[in-house]
Amino acid sequence: MSVGLLAVVDDILSAALKASAKSAGVVIDDAAVTPQYVQGLTPARELPVVGRIALGSLANKFLIIIPIALLLTAFAPWVLPWLLIVGGTYLCFEGAEKVLEWFGFHHGHEEEGARDEKRLVAGAIRTDLILSTEIMLIGLSNIDPGLGFWMRLAVLVLIALAMTALVYGAVALLVKLDDIGLKMAKNPSERVRHTGTRIVRSMPAVFRVISIIGTVAMLWVGGHLVLANLGEVGWHAPIDLLHGVEHALEPWGPVIVWIGDTLISAIAGLAVGLVIVGVVLVIGKAFGKNLSFAEGHDSPSA
Repeated sequence: MSVGLLAVVDDILSAALKASAKSAGVVIDDAAVTPQYVQGLTPARELPVVGRIALGSLANKFLIIIPIALLLTAFAPWVLPWLLIVGGTYLCFEGAEKVLEWFGFHHGHEEEGARDEKRLVAGAIRTDLILSTEIMLIGLSNIDPGLGFWMRLAVLVLIALAMTALVYGAVALLVKLDDIGLKMAKNPSERVRHTGTRIVRSMPAVFRVISIIGTVAMLWVGGHLVLANLGEVGWHAPIDLLHGVEHALEPWGPVIVWIGDTLISAIAGLAVGLVIVGVVLVIGKAFGKNLSFAEGHDSPSA
């Protein structure tokens, strides 16, 4: 490999690492949200479903997000904030649906066999589209504008591959931890058996926590997308309020600022989501449809 090519590869890797670091929070959200979609499946189907969602995530990135992002950045950058508002609103809607499910607000009745894989995968890929869009746009915004088109494209491709592998590798490990624990529980070593038993017993609680984290993450990311991008399109009051709270909390340190930002964004996301749920239900009633909140996933209490 020539020195020139090595230098190009090094530039691409450096740019990708710099851009990816800014997306870390959304990557964590994505990894927390996805396991909800495979809860309740038979162990033999968990990894195949995660694989199908991962392939859908790659399709989202390579067939939709990267081409559209590059085109809009070049020819219509003013459209991007509106797309992020729509995506954030959808995340708020999804998060609000889950919160309502926790409190027993269901519309319609689903049979036990209704959690079919097609619906699970479709719901997960739709949610991934929004989160992946945020990851890729954050990455794009942190790429050196001096890089040429092909270098920027190479950086985005690297980010897409790395983030997909990271998120869905973590998801695959999470959903198979109980099987790993069962195998450990049959080990001849008493210490290994005890560890395996503890893993198996802890998994229901782990998935309940993941479900809650995933829902809060959707509301947080969705709410922040809406607040920030409303400012980008001309309505500055919501994001100014958020910045005002951040400045007021600065004397208590960056952790408290982050908690305050997250809390306000999540509350705003829940408010937006509940409004959209109400609108959807009213429209459903108008057309004589009894809509269900279930998207192929269970509430934490299930």
